[in-house]
Amino acid sequence: MTTTELMYERYEGEEAAVQLDAFLPAYEEVYAEPPYSEGPSDVAQFIEHYQVHAQRPGMRLIIARDGEDVVGFTYGYFLPPGTGWWTNVDQDLADDFTCEDGRRTWVILELAVRKPWRRRGVAAALHAALLDGLPVQRVTLTLRPEPEAAPAQSAYKAWGYRAVGTSHPWEDAPYYTAMVLDLAGDRSATAPAS
Repeated sequence: MTTTELMYERYEGEEAAVQLDAFLPAYEEVYAEPPYSEGPSDVAQFIEHYQVHAQRPGMRLIIARDGEDVVGFTYGYFLPPGTGWWTNVDQDLADDFTCEDGRRTWVILELAVRKPWRRRGVAAALHAALLDGLPVQRVTLTLRPEPEAAPAQSAYKAWGYRAVGTSHPWEDAPYYTAMVLDLAGDRSATAPAS
C-alpha cells in the first residue's frame, strides 16, 4: 500500500457505464468477505444489475484510487416515479413520504472500500463526492442490519441518516435496514421514528 494522496474520480451517465471493469476487482474483493460471502454467480448478478443501473437517470459513479489501485467506489441515481423502493419497507410510510417525481430522492446502491484502506476516511470522502452538488431533497439506501454491518450502520448514522424501517426487496433477499438522509431540511413528510 502506497502513501500517495487518494484521488476521487467522478463519472456520470455513459461514462459510468464503461467503468465497470475498473472497479469490479474491488467489488469482488470486498463482497467475498463475510457477511456477504459472494461467489461467481453473485458477481455475475451484480454485473447484470450494474449494466441496468448505469442506464438510470442521474447515474453517478465515484472511484477512489491510490495510485493505480482502485481502493473503493460508490454509485447511485435518482429514484424514478412509481418506484417500488418504498413498498419493500415494512413500516407504513405516508404517501407524501413515498411519492417520487424522479428528482426528489437519490439512491445509493453501493459504497465499498477495500480492507487495507478502511478507517482512513475513504468511505466518508466517497460519500461526500457522490452527493456533491446533487439537486435532491434526500438520499436513501439499504444496508445489512447490526451486528452484521455495525461499522457501516455507525458511519451512516454519523453522517445524519436515520432508519425508516426494514426492507426485504425480494423473496430470497436478506433483510436490510432502510435509511434516509434529509438534505433539504424537509422533515414534514417524515417516516415513523426509529
